[in-house]
Amino acid sequence: MPTIAVDKVALFEALGQEYTTEEFDELCFDFGIELDEDTSTSDRPVVNGKQEPAQLKIEIPANRYDMLCFEGISLMLNIFRGKRNAPQYTLAPPTGGQLEHLTAHQETSRIRPYVSGAILRNIQFTQARYESFIALQDKLHQNLARQRTLVAIGTHDLDTVRGPFTYEALPPEQIRFVPLNQTKSMSAVEMMKFYENDKHLSRYLHIIKDSPVYPVILDANRTVCSMPPIINSNHSKISLKTRNVFIDITATDKTKAEIVNNIIVTMFSQYTSEPFTVEPIQIQSSHNHQTRQVPDLTPRETQASISYINSCCGLSLSASDVCSLLRKMCYTASPSSASGDLIDVHVPPTRADVLHQADIMEDVAIAYGFNNLPRSFPNISGTVAQPLAINKLSDIVRLEAAMAGWSEVLPLILCSHAENFAHLNRADDGTTAIKLANPKTAEYQVVRTSLLPGLLKTLRENKHHSVPIKIFEVSDVAFKDMSLERKSRNERHFAAAFLSKNSGFEIVHGLMDRVMLMLKSAFVTSEEGLEGKDVGSGAYWISEVDDKTFLPGHAAAIHLRMGEKETVIGTFGILHPSVLEKFELRYPVSTLEVNLEVFL
Repeated sequence: MPTIAVDKVALFEALGQEYTTEEFDELCFDFGIELDEDTSTSDRPVVNGKQEPAQLKIEIPANRYDMLCFEGISLMLNIFRGKRNAPQYTLAPPTGGQLEHLTAHQETSRIRPYVSGAILRNIQFTQARYESFIALQDKLHQNLARQRTLVAIGTHDLDTVRGPFTYEALPPEQIRFVPLNQTKSMSAVEMMKFYENDKHLSRYLHIIKDSPVYPVILDANRTVCSMPPIINSNHSKISLKTRNVFIDITATDKTKAEIVNNIIVTMFSQYTSEPFTVEPIQIQSSHNHQTRQVPDLTPRETQASISYINSCCGLSLSASDVCSLLRKMCYTASPSSASGDLIDVHVPPTRADVLHQADIMEDVAIAYGFNNLPRSFPNISGTVAQPLAINKLSDIVRLEAAMAGWSEVLPLILCSHAENFAHLNRADDGTTAIKLANPKTAEYQVVRTSLLPGLLKTLRENKHHSVPIKIFEVSDVAFKDMSLERKSRNERHFAAAFLSKNSGFEIVHGLMDRVMLMLKSAFVTSEEGLEGKDVGSGAYWISEVDDKTFLPGHAAAIHLRMGEKETVIGTFGILHPSVLEKFELRYPVSTLEVNLEVFL
């Protein structure tokens, strides 16, 4: 969860009350947040001869984007404590009545297709408000915006630029401006090199670096305002003297762009000359049908069932009681005329996390007080969990192999393409293995189709141990399967490997016989002079197989008959010397691999 540091004195002043650390900790708990630290009780650094002010470090739930700043925390706690009503956000056009226009060009679809924005008119910044404004953008970039990959925020002094604005995608050679806090004009190509070693901005360069075009916001004079998601222009830099702020939001995800826009303007519109008033702008984006007026601060209308809320909380609240509790959580609610069991709820634009009546129920429980909820044993019969059949079977096989003296290992499910195919003398037909689109390293390229690579790599990393080494694994492999909706399927396998100075073929054969016996499958022999008895269903036998993974004449396929159906469920044998060489193993190795899913 994100942790927000706020000035202790300023927060208590905004709340209109002083709290001890214990009292404020209890208030935070009641509201569903957590006080992580009160720095007034510890030594604080001295900066420029002055001790750093005491701070409260508060952990905020990951879904509460509206509380990622001082303004959100103080506002929500005051509403929760009944000190003020939930604000009513208003969209107000400029005095002339003509909205600022931001036109998106079609080329932007190649890199960041969505744009949004707003204007905060006649805002009053202080040093604390300014720092909070910047900090909120950073928090949103790190959390909801996923390191600017989904959303990037740009803020500009509107009095230094002139609308209408355009959102374009241009070749980097054609983009030139003075970046924020610099004095020299640079092209976009030069900026990429300039910021390669920058501790803060270098982490975002990869987002657009390899693109043939870079996104850019321009004003009516073709003055660059920003090059999202990297940096703003120094020309439109905001300061404490800024009175009108133009906000641009560019994104690859439209929903998150609108959430970010709503959070910023709702939190800081309280500092405008008309509190909680926002000036909208007109987005022109006909090529992708995204022409609209933003932001949309209209509360979302939904309904919640009173009986559902009461059953989850163990309460017997009336409709008016529920509505009263919801007002403490910044909702507007009233009994529904459609049904006596329903309430009409207006979700504020700050609460993008409210998706279901379960979220409303949770806020009712918070407003009522978790510690005040009745404690009782559930009077409705609950379910008793049981393992999936394949997991239960896997545990049985694990236990049997372990009791036979074998050690279980757990390698990774990803491996290199060579380890899965070439190292085992197997060919890739292109229809078997699931390949990663952009693997970070050559070691993790495909999802394994056999458990053998993991076992052999484990032997390689433990070859300094004394021999013999007996290891096994019961886990999933994966295959392409175009007949399924997800185009792939998992398959549970059991595999074992025996490394020693001799081949150990009979040791692996014995383990296979023990596992098959435990699985109620009788061995059928067809050797000359011996007659196999009729064992009905659940019988298995082995036959020589030509598999390039193993030494010629030293490998066998395992056949299983279940009812009237016969199938090959696995192989075992002595590995070919070329396989041992590729996995850097000096001693002979015998392996076994069986598909367990046929036994279900």
